[in-house]
Amino acid sequence: MASQDSLPPEFDRGVVTTIHQGDCHVSSAIDVTFSTVLGSCISACIRDVSTGVGGMNHFLLAEQSGAAKDRYGASARYGAFAMEKLINTVLSKGSGNKANLDIKVFGGGNINASLNDIGAQNIEFIREFLKAEGYKSSAQDVGGAFARRVLFKPSSGRVFVKRLDSATGANLVREEIAIAGVQKVSVPAHDDIELF
Repeated sequence: MASQDSLPPEFDRGVVTTIHQGDCHVSSAIDVTFSTVLGSCISACIRDVSTGVGGMNHFLLAEQSGAAKDRYGASARYGAFAMEKLINTVLSKGSGNKANLDIKVFGGGNINASLNDIGAQNIEFIREFLKAEGYKSSAQDVGGAFARRVLFKPSSGRVFVKRLDSATGANLVREEIAIAGVQKVSVPAHDDIELF
């Protein structure tokens, strides 16, 4: 992660809530920042622009396989459930008007060749999901061969994205492999910063 000195001022203070795989958090508090680290996972940052209620989710796979579906049921680790949960929570705590939603999407990196480019599948899923539901993303940073740290201020809608080095990406690969059940290979390094 970028040092605290390199963060824009609005991101370097207040309460930081880490969003892990399967999480979905919503708030309108001015001092709240949601933070997550993404490899091939996707996070959506959704905000009701009329009320300042916003939230972030984090999912690894677009959908469950048949065996996992039977064993675990619906889970926020999976795209459709994660997106529906986040959208419905923001709507219920916000204005309830879908036209007021601002949606930004991040992640979907191809950080490990042995993950069968789950990132690309996740990007395809999120684009199809938003299109089918009649939404468009106002900003996105998806794809590539690197991990990302994403910080989101739900009250303002601002997002800070830092592309991470290979050591951080390698740790994400180990976590994602444990979930996806495949073998590990190397991760390339990048170090860029974007603010939306």
